[in-house]
Amino acid sequence: MEVRAELDATDWKILRELQKDGRISNVALAKRVGLSPPPCLRRVQTLQRAGYIAGFRAVLDQAKLGFEVAVFAMVGLKSQAEGELKAFEAQARLWPLVREAYAISGEADFLLKCVARDLPALQDFIIKDLTAAANVDSVKTTLILRVSKYEPGVPIP
Repeated sequence: MEVRAELDATDWKILRELQKDGRISNVALAKRVGLSPPPCLRRVQTLQRAGYIAGFRAVLDQAKLGFEVAVFAMVGLKSQAEGELKAFEAQARLWPLVREAYAISGEADFLLKCVARDLPALQDFIIKDLTAAANVDSVKTTLILRVSKYEPGVPIP
């Protein structure tokens, strides 16, 4: 709740609008949040410096780019020692097919989101790289059939 005290209503409006459309011009953003452009830009820059805005990126259409297959892979490690966890995280960052990696609790140690051009390419990665990686004990995959909701970020009213 400390964060809320540091942000006023206008900051929250700016964050909501930028989360919806990171390419919005400063002039359009200022109009939507009820500021003139110079103070709006200063607020955005302040929010960036303070770390509330972690970055901007384009969301690409994976199917149009030829990445037809996506899976979630639940990875269990042989050891959960901190050094082993860090080593696996470092390895996951090196695999291009792994687009997201989360350390989790429960049945597995990591949840990975992987994309590939086709099923053979995905199987090749899972067999030759993922299951063969040091300290990997088990891998369970779930094919993503379709995305029903994709709304990254946080819920801002």
